[in-house]
Amino acid sequence: MIRAALLVVVLVAAAWGVLHVGWYGHGQIVDYGIYMRYGDKVVDEHAVPYRDFELEYPPGALPMFVLPSLAPSSQYQHVFQALGALCLAAAALAAYAITGIRAAVLTALAPLALGSVVLSRFDLWPAALAVLAIAAALRKRRGLSAVLIGTAFAAKLWPVLLVPLLGVWIARSDGGRAAARWLAVASAAAAAWFLPFAVLSPGGVAHSFHAQLARPLQLESLGAAVLIALHHVAGTSLAVISGYGSQNVVGTGSHAMEIATTVAGAVALVAAYAGFLRSGSDVDDLLRYAAGVVAISIAFGKVFSPQFLIWLIPFVPLVRGRRSRYALPLFFGALVLTQLWFPSRYWKLATGFAPAQSWELLARDLLVVALAAVLLWPGLEDEALGEHRSRIEALERVRAQVE
Repeated sequence: MIRAALLVVVLVAAAWGVLHVGWYGHGQIVDYGIYMRYGDKVVDEHAVPYRDFELEYPPGALPMFVLPSLAPSSQYQHVFQALGALCLAAAALAAYAITGIRAAVLTALAPLALGSVVLSRFDLWPAALAVLAIAAALRKRRGLSAVLIGTAFAAKLWPVLLVPLLGVWIARSDGGRAAARWLAVASAAAAAWFLPFAVLSPGGVAHSFHAQLARPLQLESLGAAVLIALHHVAGTSLAVISGYGSQNVVGTGSHAMEIATTVAGAVALVAAYAGFLRSGSDVDDLLRYAAGVVAISIAFGKVFSPQFLIWLIPFVPLVRGRRSRYALPLFFGALVLTQLWFPSRYWKLATGFAPAQSWELLARDLLVVALAAVLLWPGLEDEALGEHRSRIEALERVRAQVE
């Protein structure tokens, strides 16, 4: 076990180092300046987030912004990257604890397929917290799991999608009371992050939620990618405007597409949760549904920034069985397609809807939709196992008793 853990750490360090050389280091689009401004206000000016300055992110993101500001300003980027590497290592070790070395290796190396965006975004922090929460739940560390998932939600909201899955899984494993206690602790952990700031500045915290939830159709979202394709094929009217820290599309069908993708995403999530309730809710079901609901939230969201794929890095490698043979190529295909146009050719897409980048974008978004379908489509494992399912399930029960 120690050797495997050391191997994982070495792979993370190697991948992190490679991300600094060759084409990875060219033309990066970074967010260090934004994060540093937040961190410096807290450290140097003793300003209170939300009350003394606007903060678009939830309070659980603050450790990633503030800790690097404790170092000299010239070292902010390096400290931030070191924290990111630690998060990736934690996520990879959690993957090892959940399903073994294969998942850990894939998690450690996946950033190479996505590119330099991994270095300068804080998304590895909530992703690591979320997968660690699952690992703790599987190890019967319910309290720790609840604190981790509550903190993950406080860092970037999307991990709340995992709460219904974990709650149902715990209820079926240990009973309704255990699930209720877990949910209460998770809620308390999240509240511990939000409440102090909400008391000091309720309007500031509300503005943060509004900034996240009220954003228009962002350039890289599925809806925008479809509209850009129609623009190329049918000559429809379409333009890009900047706002909410991103480039967004406006023009023929943009509002309708925003509504359509939001509704499609909501329906897909409801179907996913219903499917999990009908499933056996074993460990493999929990893992693939966790990856699936995260994929849905990314695929059908109004915003699909390149760093959002970081959310999937610790989850898709956990999927086992026949589904993984399809899910992994789709996942890594989406990562590579993103790197083809971000960051080096992003502005060709954003300023002129460059045809090559437009079709790469649409292909990337459709791959994530296909990934969600592969992870969640009912009956796929039944078809794969066929008449051997009963034997395999019996072996799984024996293995669980031994463990």
